[in-house]
Amino acid sequence: MNYKTTRADGGVANAAAVNPPEMREVYARELSRMAEEDERIVVLDADLMRANGTATFRERFPERHIDVGVAEANMIGVAAGLSTLGLIPFPGTFTCFAARRAFDQFFISANYARQNVKLTGTDPGVAAAYNGGTHMSFEDIGLMRTIPRIVICEPSDPVSLAALLPQIAYRRGSSYLRLHRKPIAPLYAQSEDFEIGKGKVISEGNDLTIIGTGAIMVAEAIRAAELLAGYGVSTRVIDMHTIKPIDEQLVIDAARRTGAILTAENHQASTGLGSAVAEVLTEHFPVLQTRVGVQEEFGEVGTQEYLQKRFGLTADNIVERAHQLLARKAARVL
Repeated sequence: MNYKTTRADGGVANAAAVNPPEMREVYARELSRMAEEDERIVVLDADLMRANGTATFRERFPERHIDVGVAEANMIGVAAGLSTLGLIPFPGTFTCFAARRAFDQFFISANYARQNVKLTGTDPGVAAAYNGGTHMSFEDIGLMRTIPRIVICEPSDPVSLAALLPQIAYRRGSSYLRLHRKPIAPLYAQSEDFEIGKGKVISEGNDLTIIGTGAIMVAEAIRAAELLAGYGVSTRVIDMHTIKPIDEQLVIDAARRTGAILTAENHQASTGLGSAVAEVLTEHFPVLQTRVGVQEEFGEVGTQEYLQKRFGLTADNIVERAHQLLARKAARVL
């Protein structure tokens, strides 16, 4: 593959690839770094500071950490109140609670009230693993996309997380950060730049575009592109780390260049990234599209590896769906 960006491993194992950092550690580290320079940064937890890694923030800034207990909706209300005082609150909990349980409070108290609440949801989709179907959020992006003017980000690796977090903090308005907690090998060099609302082109190609989001599916998209290269397929891979506002021009350019779009997400295939891309294509440059994601199902208990196979969130499934899409493209069947 002809990678436009510089991958951190360069195809050779290094310390980060062998012992990848936990995303939650990067999250807590960057919050602490910002807090050293800005007294407005505060963190709120709903009895998950150890699970989400923010216990280290509490150790350094005990006066700027609030654990509300198992009371997620109240946590959002407290965060909104802190925002009215000019603070920059980062409330965090599992995605299932952030999106489902506290949605009304986040919609009204944070967004409708024009507050500055930076909500973080962890363990998205199959990353919930042994916590099972009740904790497996395949619908959180869809819910959050209904909120006007919100920012929705899902970083794919530690480098993009560290680069996007300060932008989230200092962009006025509420946001939703969909955060993988576990170790993720860097996809990018430390020098790589990221901007909210601007996707990253990882590889260039002319036959097909794969647009992925998040720590699981961007990596699977890269693997799929490498497998497709063995079939002579030239694949453009895009990391769409910001789902709202989505990079419309990048989607349009990809559609114009390759004429076929495949989206890949750890989420329902409807309502999330795939739907956001489809809306852009329908209005600006209609081309063939297929969506790899969960197909109208609820979650279940299992290892992440098993769950990815169970719900088709793998490079192999992307390749299979890509071949089907390319066959339609060749036949010009809409």
